[in-house]
Amino acid sequence: MRTLDREVVIIGSGPAGLTAAIYSARANLKPLLIDAPPDAARQTTPGGQLMITTDVENYPGFPEGIQGPDLMAAFRKQAERFGTEFLEEWITEVDLSERPFQLQTADYVINAQTLIIATGASAKWLGIPGEAKVPKGFGGNGVSACATCDGPLPGFRNKDLVVVGGGDTAMEEATFLTRYASKVNLVHRRDKLRASKIMQDKAFQNPKIEFIWNTGVQEILGEPETGVTGVRLRHLHTNKEHLLPTAGVFIAIGHKPNTDLFKGQLDMDEVGYIKTSHRSTATNVPGVFACGDVQDATYRQAVTAAGTGCMAALDAERFLDHLPVLMPGGDEVTMEGEHITADHQAIIEPDGSMVSNHPETLAAQKK
Repeated sequence: MRTLDREVVIIGSGPAGLTAAIYSARANLKPLLIDAPPDAARQTTPGGQLMITTDVENYPGFPEGIQGPDLMAAFRKQAERFGTEFLEEWITEVDLSERPFQLQTADYVINAQTLIIATGASAKWLGIPGEAKVPKGFGGNGVSACATCDGPLPGFRNKDLVVVGGGDTAMEEATFLTRYASKVNLVHRRDKLRASKIMQDKAFQNPKIEFIWNTGVQEILGEPETGVTGVRLRHLHTNKEHLLPTAGVFIAIGHKPNTDLFKGQLDMDEVGYIKTSHRSTATNVPGVFACGDVQDATYRQAVTAAGTGCMAALDAERFLDHLPVLMPGGDEVTMEGEHITADHQAIIEPDGSMVSNHPETLAAQKK
């Protein structure tokens, strides 16, 4: 096995990871970006979820819109221009117990002085015919897992649409889509919703949303040229099936952050999203930073992912420059292991001793 020693290692090649690469490469930190090989079963595609998105109309700088794969190709080309090194490998093991952090693949042992995690989150899918991405199904051609990304597209405007799910995500997606659709059919497998009461009330009060209870989607139908034309539904109590015409299907049954590699080593919420500082991308392990959808369960947009990718690169640069980085607990930590207390009154040295953080006090102590 080959051993690689790098100052900055980035895992993930979506908007967050590639933006982190652009910033850290321009800072002459010579980042190594590791992206997973394409794998349909594991929902991995170099470039992230935008690689299965067609029209991207809400990314700033493209007034006429841009194809998702084209946008990610431009991200990658920019990162390459500044000297980012790319490695396409499955990471099998990560050790964050000490620095340098160690990552293992089938062919490499990688030692990282700082680690930026941008592994994203995967949408949960139904696993039904017609759901797979083009050309095997209609994913990206009428099937989506992001209403705010795709709902405003011309193909969905003033059309009947379908949202599948019963939680807060489904209510939020359905409510958002009513801005553009003529009608939103919300299909749920049960006779009651799992969403919070406030989200339920908003959906129930919206005249454009119609609920289809105790029903599952069996198949998504359509034509390769025109996209989705309907869904085949089955009532789960009577087993009766019927076809429902629709121009689009939005799967809203949740997301799973891609954080299995880091369980037991990084602080996460109950779903598995990595916890970071409210004003930085620092995790509970000094020198490890997280950005993009792997730590963002709220916005999940390409532009917000890119923004946190920039933050992670700047945080890693500060850390490598021996400057303090804000941690989730409110204290600040330097590369040497110095902790500046949350109130900025004291510095705790790596050996546990405490000194004042006020220059005049330190000067007096030295005298």
